[in-house]
Amino acid sequence: MSLSGTFPVLCTPFDEAGAVDPTQFDALVDFVLACGADGCVYPGVASEVDTLSDAERSAQIARLGRRLDGRIPFIVGASALEAEDVIAHIATGQAAGASAAMVIAPGHLGKDVAAQTAFFAKIADASDLPIMLQNQPVPIGAGLSAEAVARIAKAVPNIKYVKEETLPCGQNLSKIRAACGDAIEGVFGGAGGRFIIDELARGSLGTMPAAEFTDLHVRLVQAWLRGDQAEARRLFRVALPPLNFQAVFRMHMTKETLRRRGVLRSVTVRGSGPKMDADDRAELRALLEQLSPDLTQFPLTEPAAAE
Repeated sequence: MSLSGTFPVLCTPFDEAGAVDPTQFDALVDFVLACGADGCVYPGVASEVDTLSDAERSAQIARLGRRLDGRIPFIVGASALEAEDVIAHIATGQAAGASAAMVIAPGHLGKDVAAQTAFFAKIADASDLPIMLQNQPVPIGAGLSAEAVARIAKAVPNIKYVKEETLPCGQNLSKIRAACGDAIEGVFGGAGGRFIIDELARGSLGTMPAAEFTDLHVRLVQAWLRGDQAEARRLFRVALPPLNFQAVFRMHMTKETLRRRGVLRSVTVRGSGPKMDADDRAELRALLEQLSPDLTQFPLTEPAAAE
């Protein structure tokens, strides 16, 4: 199966006490399905994966597989510092029905291509599940050059996809496609969807943003693929201001937006990072109200004037 299109990265809903909330997670899965997502990703950085225990992570992956029941493909986030842990996460995803495993090129291995190649080769030797090499900037990832990504991919045939997130994303996506050639199926864009038009114009397979605007991203990608660049660019203009806001407040913004769209009940965040104050929440309300005409399937549950 070749993967392409809109693959939102699912957040992890927590209850007010900070425990993983499986029923809210089910609602989130149902939301991306109803929005027409081509697939989804879990867990990733946007899932607060670094705050999940191995038991929580495994339980959530298994639950995702059951909830999707094969309706769309999912990519299991299998990143970890040690190859043995990556292998275990891949096995969990494969048992749940994952179509591929996304693995960050580890930051602690740096730009040592031989070390990165050995890391991915060890993973590939343990499983036949296709691998997506996630090229994240430092400090989380290694921020590899296109040439380094190509050398690793060509040395490890089970690497079938790349998710490119280093700046400038569009240029690096083009370089990776050219350097890898037919060694991979293609490259997905990331970086929260903030460069999606440039990525699509350069031949990306699709996008992997956070999940709060899945419907907008689905419509944008579909418009681009049918040749309606004007509509794709209009939707990009609509989505970009709140996506820029999300770049600062990350999961806080994602979960608050999903709450306002009637998907989540709780906005509890375990992860670190800036929190919104009263003025930030007012700005988010204004941004969401501005794009509300395009949120038809899951409209905002509370108008700005109500708060």
